[in-house]
Amino acid sequence: MSSISLRAYTTWTNEALLEALAADNRSAFAELYERHWYRVFALAYRKLKARGPAEEMVQDLFATLWHKRAQQPIQHLENYLATAITRRVIGYLRAQQVRIAHADYCRWYQEEASEETEQALAAADLSEAFAKAMLCLPEQSREIFRLSRLEHFTVQQISLHLNLSSKAVEYHLTKSLKLLRGYLKDFVLGAVAFLFFQ
Repeated sequence: MSSISLRAYTTWTNEALLEALAADNRSAFAELYERHWYRVFALAYRKLKARGPAEEMVQDLFATLWHKRAQQPIQHLENYLATAITRRVIGYLRAQQVRIAHADYCRWYQEEASEETEQALAAADLSEAFAKAMLCLPEQSREIFRLSRLEHFTVQQISLHLNLSSKAVEYHLTKSLKLLRGYLKDFVLGAVAFLFFQ
C-alpha cells in the first residue's frame, strides 16, 4: 500500500470510510485508525491513568471494528468509539476491583490460616508440655490431680474413691498445682518470649 493511495483517503468522510470498511477496504480502515486512535486512547488514558492498558484497549477496539466490519452498521463513528472505549474501561476497572478484592481475601485467608496453625501448634506444644509435667508428679498426686481436673471429681468423691481423707486430697491437689506451675513456668516464659519477639 503506497503512501499516495493512503493520502487519498484523508479527504473522505467517516461515513464514506465506514462504507469502504464494510467492503473490506484495508486502506479505509487504516485511515479510520489514524484519524481516531489518539482521541480514543486519550479518553481511555484519562480514566485509567495507565498507558499500557489504555493502548491495549485501543488496539482491541480497532481489532473488533475490523473483525465485525460487515456485521454492525455504525451510524455515528465518534459516538460509537467513545461508547465502546468507555465500556472497555469500565469492564477493566471492574475486573481490577474484583482482582484487588480477591487478592485481599486471599491475603486475609492466609493470615487467618497461619494464625490458626500457630494456635494449633501452640496448643499441641502446651499439651505435650503438660503431659510431660504430669509424668513428673508423684503417682498418687498425679492420680488425684487427674481425677479432680481432668475427670471433674469433687474432693469428696476422690477421697471416697481412693480411701483418703479430704485433707489429704486437698494437700495432694495443692502440691500438684505448685509442682505443675514450676514445671510449666519455663514453657510459658518461652512461649511468651516467642510471641513477644516474633
